[in-house]
Amino acid sequence: MVSDHCGSGLLLDLPDDVLVLVTRSLTPKDLCRVGLTCRALCELVASDKVWHAQCDKLGVIPYQDLIEWRKGVSSYKAICRFIFGIQPLLGIWVHQNPELGNVVYIMPGFISVVGCRIIPQELGPLGLEDGPILWAPVFEILCDYEGSAQFYLHGRERESDFVYPGSLKAVDRTCNVLLLEVEPRLRRNGGKLVQSKSFAYDRDREQLEKISRLDGGASKSQRIVGLNASGVPFSRLAFGDRRKLLDIVTRQVGLEVPKAKNVLLFPRLKSDVDSIKDLAELAERRMLLMQMYKLGGSSSVSKVDSRLLFDPTQLDMSEVRKNLNCTRGCEISQSGDGDQIQYAKKKTIAGYFRDSFKNILRKSNSIGSSHEFSKRNSSVSGNKHAQLHEFLYSGDTVGLTLHAATVKLSTYRAWPNMHDSRFALYKLPMREPVPGQEFSGLWGGTFGWPPGKPNEDKLGKALFFLLLSYEKAHGQNLLIATKILEGTHYVLHPNGSAMFIVNIDEISPDTFPWETDRDGNVIDVKNAYTGEGIANGYGFRYPGSKPGSLYVIQDGLLAFVWRESRSVLTLQRLSIENLLKKGERMPALPPVSNFAYLTRSYTNVFAAFSNPSNGQSSQR
Repeated sequence: MVSDHCGSGLLLDLPDDVLVLVTRSLTPKDLCRVGLTCRALCELVASDKVWHAQCDKLGVIPYQDLIEWRKGVSSYKAICRFIFGIQPLLGIWVHQNPELGNVVYIMPGFISVVGCRIIPQELGPLGLEDGPILWAPVFEILCDYEGSAQFYLHGRERESDFVYPGSLKAVDRTCNVLLLEVEPRLRRNGGKLVQSKSFAYDRDREQLEKISRLDGGASKSQRIVGLNASGVPFSRLAFGDRRKLLDIVTRQVGLEVPKAKNVLLFPRLKSDVDSIKDLAELAERRMLLMQMYKLGGSSSVSKVDSRLLFDPTQLDMSEVRKNLNCTRGCEISQSGDGDQIQYAKKKTIAGYFRDSFKNILRKSNSIGSSHEFSKRNSSVSGNKHAQLHEFLYSGDTVGLTLHAATVKLSTYRAWPNMHDSRFALYKLPMREPVPGQEFSGLWGGTFGWPPGKPNEDKLGKALFFLLLSYEKAHGQNLLIATKILEGTHYVLHPNGSAMFIVNIDEISPDTFPWETDRDGNVIDVKNAYTGEGIANGYGFRYPGSKPGSLYVIQDGLLAFVWRESRSVLTLQRLSIENLLKKGERMPALPPVSNFAYLTRSYTNVFAAFSNPSNGQSSQR
């Protein structure tokens, strides 16, 4: 009678298909609340049918693929929890260095999400639609049997593939910055790890002074517990200290992955027979990574490296201090092969003064180049770096952490203003096409006509990725094409620059220079708009512009033609996910550089890691 009065009886009497339709209108959180009302509804909303519908409603994983995911997870509810948690990560992330690369696309994998770097490249003879696109893995987040997330950074050392396990912080729903950090933790309650907290720097300093003044005789463990209440955030450390910590931790927690087990990260676009084979290989690889995550790469707990206590993703702080002592008098240098510690001779007093003076100059230059960013983020980062020893005493273990945060960022023509010294990726806002803004989204293409394929006298054409967005300025409705990837050997246009800007309210009087396409078909121009395209002008960072027109052609093609030179940039909409699924995987960079290559470079640093079969095309 109670269930009838509270309305649960009506729901329980509904057919399963109708019940699924009813519960589909609820959010996952609301569905969990319904389960708390009474025992009968609790059992009802725990059914796989209800949560399968919730997973499908999120729209991240195709309906049929969810069935394959369910084979490796305890329930659809666990899958839904995982998808809901990582959904804000999906999309395009970028960094401005180097100018030719650092475009990372995060997409669903196999019971996981995968971050893939698009390698700057030229189109092969098959063109954009049929030719394989080159990519390299950056990181992946696996869903374990209970729906929890396991983070793995990818990298390459000694000609072998490695993964670097870590943790994933709770993802902000509106995240726009993805940070790779080192996080200290405390071990309590018989060895369990708990996450340390972070407060303002003044409180950290006050706590340190109080402990040194009142608790001079306290033991090391007591000092650690006392400092945990006001730990030092990783972002507060100086750039050199952050780089050292990331380098040390990745070298200690890295796990080598057998090459035969590390070919696929997601199913390819193949026939049904090949798809079944891919799924079997992916399932085997996933089990291997999950075992490595739990056991540190060993087949039994007794074989776990003694440096990794209680949790293979965590490194004992004593190991960090020992490695830091080994690197005293060393410098962090950057090269095409990544960031490595170069061991030097013991410094003299004059050497210390000389290096200190260099650091002052370097900091002043950094402050000058990123003054606005620092001003906007002063409440987060503070005006003064925290000391490394404060960070080291805020926990007794450390591990890699992926942190998807929301920060206040300014943008210029859809390109975020970035900090040069953050191990971070920045999310590009992707807007779906709507009436009046039909061209919003990601487009890809090349210079030249006909579109998509190289001419017979050329080996290839540089592949460009452009983000098209709308903006109102001076009473005009503008369509702006922002460059995010350029497939040349030496960059010609800076990242974030506008390849062209057109006024969609002004019809162009110019006619399209060509009458037919490659196959001899007559060109049907739907619309033409007046605008300006990028040109050599005031220098690399401040290019000029020259007049031109944007033509909307049949079959969904766009073509911008410079009026004077008759150069043409042809574009078509892209599905990066499909391109990656039929693309070709390249080796990754060393781990820290692989996440965000911070060294400013105008050449294709990623092409050196291509295999011989693609070396000619990718390195041109």
